[in-house]
Parts: sequence; C-alpha cells; structure tokens
Amino acid sequence: MRIATVRTCALSLEDVTEQPHHQYSSFRVRGKIFVTVPPEEDVIHVFVGEEDRERALAMYPAWAAKLLWGGKVVGLRITLAEAPAAAVKALVRQAHAARAPAR
Repeated sequence: MRIATVRTCALSLEDVTEQPHHQYSSFRVRGKIFVTVPPEEDVIHVFVGEEDRERALAMYPAWAAKLLWGGKVVGLRITLAEAPAAAVKALVRQAHAARAPAR
C-alpha cells in the first residue's frame, strides 16, 4: 500500500485536514489527530479504539503492531508495504469515527 492511498482515503472523510505534527504529518478531524505519518512514510500510526486495535492485532500480525506512547498502547503501527489497502482504509475510517466529535 502506498502513502498516497492513505492520504486520499483520509482526506475524503468528513471535516479532515492534513497538518504538520512535529516531524510527522497528521490527519485530523476537527482538530483531533486520528492518523500520523512519520517522515519516511513507510508506516502510519492509526489511533483506533481498544476493541478495533485488538481485533486488528489478532487478524493482521504481519503488518499491524501496538503503538506505544509513554509505555501505554494508544493505537496501531501499520507497515504499509505489507498491508492490503482495503484493511488499512477500514482502520483509517474507524480511527476517524472514534475521534470525530458528535454533532
């Protein structure tokens, strides 16, 4: 999967912007980050809820790993070269839904 596909998917979702986040790029829904992209663009960090995260880890151990921040699991680290586009797009949509404030 290519980062351009991730970018197209994320930006197609409601109220999403792409903004810098330190050395990373980030996709945000009304200011809340739901995906970050390190400078190398070979992985993405997807901030899904615990249930979605655990399901993805069980289903996709070859390309999905726990994303740790300060010793706490906060999402998924996805290796793009190994990941199928359909599964990654679904995780990006789940992260968007988890972060989007209710209207």
